[in-house]
Amino acid sequence: MATSVSGLGLLLLLVGLSVSLYVQESGAAKFEITNQCQYTVWAAGTPGGGQQLQTGETWSVDVAAGTTGGRFWGRTGCSFDGNGRGSCQTGDCGGLLSCQGSGAVPATLAEYALNQYQNMDFYDVSLVDGFNIPLSFAPSNGQCTTINCNTDINAICPAELKVTGGCNSACSAFHTDEYCCTGANADNCGPTSYSMIFKNQCPMAY
Repeated sequence: MATSVSGLGLLLLLVGLSVSLYVQESGAAKFEITNQCQYTVWAAGTPGGGQQLQTGETWSVDVAAGTTGGRFWGRTGCSFDGNGRGSCQTGDCGGLLSCQGSGAVPATLAEYALNQYQNMDFYDVSLVDGFNIPLSFAPSNGQCTTINCNTDINAICPAELKVTGGCNSACSAFHTDEYCCTGANADNCGPTSYSMIFKNQCPMAY
């Protein structure tokens, strides 16, 4: 999905966790993440870091001009000490509250790329790293299509993919060329019975 950078506003919703993105004329962007879940979510972003959000709390993230892309995700089942060190059941990023890199699988991802081809901005919902919580990504200006994955895939996750709090992708679970589209399957990678579970539940995600 893509839209013009001028006056862009994107809205990310994670079943209760909402993230609003406003891209300014300067090229900078501001995200406002609000937890609307009935449980605690530890929001994470690169760039951005991370923050614990109780129900109704908001975390603001300013992304500097020149940033070409990034991602947000929600973490669950976390416990951190006063120094921001600990762990999460899903989406953990090296045991840090303020993430410095990508999160561990499984995690539903909201990804964005700014000022790309013809100054367009691109955004998507990705299940490549598996699923932990439902998520939607929508434009607040109403000019672009909402991308959502609102189904609780955890409820139908096959036993061989299931982990506490989430559902692994087949690639993450089995690490084979067939499921990871690598090696001999790099140029001839079709859907599998596992990938179709995710696609059937969330056809707009990839």
